[in-house]
Amino acid sequence: MKAYGPVPSRRLGKSLGVNNIPPKICTYSCVYCQLGKTIKTHADRRIFYKTEDLIKDVEIKINEAEINKETIDYISLVPDGEPTLDLNLGKEIKALKQFGIKTAVITNASLIWRKDVRKDLQEADWISLKIDALTEETWREIDRPHPTLNHQEILDGMLKFAQTFKGELTTETMLIHGINDNTREMKKIAEFLSRLKPDTAYLAIPTRPPANKEIKPATEERINLAYQIFSEKLPRVEYLIGYEGNAFASSGDVVEDLLSITSVHPMREDAVRELLSKTETGWEVVDKLIRDKRMLELEYLGDKFYMRRLPGRQ
Repeated sequence: MKAYGPVPSRRLGKSLGVNNIPPKICTYSCVYCQLGKTIKTHADRRIFYKTEDLIKDVEIKINEAEINKETIDYISLVPDGEPTLDLNLGKEIKALKQFGIKTAVITNASLIWRKDVRKDLQEADWISLKIDALTEETWREIDRPHPTLNHQEILDGMLKFAQTFKGELTTETMLIHGINDNTREMKKIAEFLSRLKPDTAYLAIPTRPPANKEIKPATEERINLAYQIFSEKLPRVEYLIGYEGNAFASSGDVVEDLLSITSVHPMREDAVRELLSKTETGWEVVDKLIRDKRMLELEYLGDKFYMRRLPGRQ
């Protein structure tokens, strides 16, 4: 079965996943990959599955969802490898449109320098491009690309794609301790993103054991600094740090709301106080969350910010 779900996704609501690439066939062998090590990287596009077989699997899952009264917000091509290696990608996205559901592709953007890949991706409604580094040495250290790939060509390809793409464009930057979480690299990424102009720039960390066991996520302090640096250049920046809760709707529970919101982005002290006042709740709630190691108090340019602690650091 090439389709799975629907599964909850904070970015995409209820997402029906499509696995259009066999496991670990990828252009990169990222140090933080949570699917295990890529034994051999690939950079040549080819056909992996028949389009009609893939569409049939999707149809079966859609029918199952209808029977179970489950909604599907997106059909997402997010396989166990790099989706743009699939030569049938554009054909598949076009065929998926028959179901009347928006399509999404989560790609590491390594092949976006190719005109045919940019053309295929134009068919989707929502795209996520991965941008982990702007300096080539950091890119090679963190993403470990196929030797034929050229970093500058990839960056130029992203800019070309962004100029013509009509759907929702997002980016994802995985922050790794001691590799790309330094101020210089983060400022370079933010400057590039200001030219790319994504609708949302996401900051992520590994939330499951990575391929390289020595790899550690950036600290809360570094993540907060990245958020501040990105926010100076971009209108919308959010975290992806593994929290599965409803990050945007009020639950009526101020503790749950605080943890939900601060898992997406840090809250400045005045914003926290305003939220508390709406429910006539005192600051002792925040103090207890900090004591219980569920929330962290950080400082940036003289202001206090509050952030949900990272998973596994309670």
